[in-house]
Amino acid sequence: MNKKILITASILGIISIILGAFGAHALKALISTDMQQTFETGVRYQMYHALFLLFVGTTSLISEKAKKIIYYLVISGVVLFSGSIYGLATNNLTSFDFKSIGFITPIGGLCFIISWGILFLNLIKTKSNY
Repeated sequence: MNKKILITASILGIISIILGAFGAHALKALISTDMQQTFETGVRYQMYHALFLLFVGTTSLISEKAKKIIYYLVISGVVLFSGSIYGLATNNLTSFDFKSIGFITPIGGLCFIISWGILFLNLIKTKSNY
């Protein structure tokens, strides 16, 4: 599971950098400054959670079961939160109205919160001397 988590973290990090550059350069002339900042929020949270997965994949302080749950919550969070933000920020560039699925953004945020909560609870239960 650790290798899968670390590979996913690397992919999410790479995609964050690519999307960040795309948002800063290619989208600059196509969307408003407010929407550029919104897009940047999606990128930032995706990168935060790529780094979070790097920690989860390398620590021995939490159980394998917790790692698996955190992994799936983070993936869900990135897709629902960051993904919907990318769509909402670029809404005027597509024929699909991303505002109609905007309700999934807070569900993704909740996935992030729960994943951090699981980390917290596992760290509290750890009997290690770290």
